[in-house]
Amino acid sequence: MQLPLGEGTIDVELPDCDVTVAEPAGGEPVDVAAAAERALDRPLGPPIADRVDAVDEVAIVVTDVTRATPDDVLLDALFGRLDAAGVDREDVTIVVGLGLHRPLTDAELADAYGEFADLAINHDPDAAVQVGAVDGVSVEVHPAVASADLVLATGMVEPHQYAGFSGGAKTVAVGAGGEPLIRHTHGPELLGQDGVRLGRVEDNPFRAFVDRAGQLVGPDFCVNVTHGPSGILDVAAGSPRAVVRELAASAREALAVPIDRAYDAVVAGVGAPKDANLYQASRAATYVALGDRNPLRDGGRIVIPAALPEGAGEGTGEQRFERWLSNAADPASLYATMSKGYEPGAQRAFVLARVLRTHDVFVTNCTSPDASATVEACLMQARETVADAVEPGSDVLVVPDAIDTLLVEADSSR
Repeated sequence: MQLPLGEGTIDVELPDCDVTVAEPAGGEPVDVAAAAERALDRPLGPPIADRVDAVDEVAIVVTDVTRATPDDVLLDALFGRLDAAGVDREDVTIVVGLGLHRPLTDAELADAYGEFADLAINHDPDAAVQVGAVDGVSVEVHPAVASADLVLATGMVEPHQYAGFSGGAKTVAVGAGGEPLIRHTHGPELLGQDGVRLGRVEDNPFRAFVDRAGQLVGPDFCVNVTHGPSGILDVAAGSPRAVVRELAASAREALAVPIDRAYDAVVAGVGAPKDANLYQASRAATYVALGDRNPLRDGGRIVIPAALPEGAGEGTGEQRFERWLSNAADPASLYATMSKGYEPGAQRAFVLARVLRTHDVFVTNCTSPDASATVEACLMQARETVADAVEPGSDVLVVPDAIDTLLVEADSSR
């Protein structure tokens, strides 16, 4: 079988194992440009034309390279509507919603945003300004967003460990937000609540808090996509909450795979852009073990082929993730310590430690010895190939696209 690795694939053979492949229904891909225009013609809520005046300053928050969002296409559609409303190009600022991820290079900006790259600026959470508070938590946002008359956003509605599904207000409130909100939403008090889980939007405390913050900072209007193994499956535009719920329903239909037994090992495919660093690639482990249905038996292992050209990662959050894991003696003590609190960005170490308490995680096919050493330092195990990480005779579930597959109970209607 073939599994993703970076921008390409690798051949994997497990001849001594009983192998089941978890492949969601998928769905038919859409022409993104045409679908975006249709969504903007029939928005969920008032259209852009009813929200903007020609003299307005506009901020558009876009996703960074850790999301496979066709931002350049969505920006083209949004600028078409702004042009029709008489908004001058120089009155529009594009803010890259980095959260605590590293800034994009000039080359990455050009590649991601095309002809609009000259308007794009990297978000700096240290420069965020306060615009209000939710439940006593300071809500801060990039200055260009805070001063804008209209805030727009792109986004990817895909399974998310905390928000249930990403997209909507999260692109702005977290992506262009300040450390206080990121610290609260990614802290142990909120992430430890039962409703915070992969694939859940309703009754999810994380999603509810982010949506309330979005009422302060925006977006006022968003155009989001969702995708499956075959590509972009759907586009919706309009009010953020309605957009997320519509696209989450589309995603569930396309991405759910029912699980009816426990496996010895799960091989979790990632691929680009998520396997650029360990911080992002480790999502595969937590998505598998902490979703609707953990498919592993007690003591089962997770195997993740990941190139990791950036090692643990280069941003503030990635560095904190590496520091917590590499300084820990074992997963159980790390989880206990982090349950008392940690700085924003370190939450990925917290949820990964939760998984590592009961499941070994192997990372294979790293592109450099340094990346393999980073894996070993971070309480996981590095192997050269997937076959090296799977014991002969194992009952194996292969999830070719672990980030975008929802493993659910066989009788689940969620």
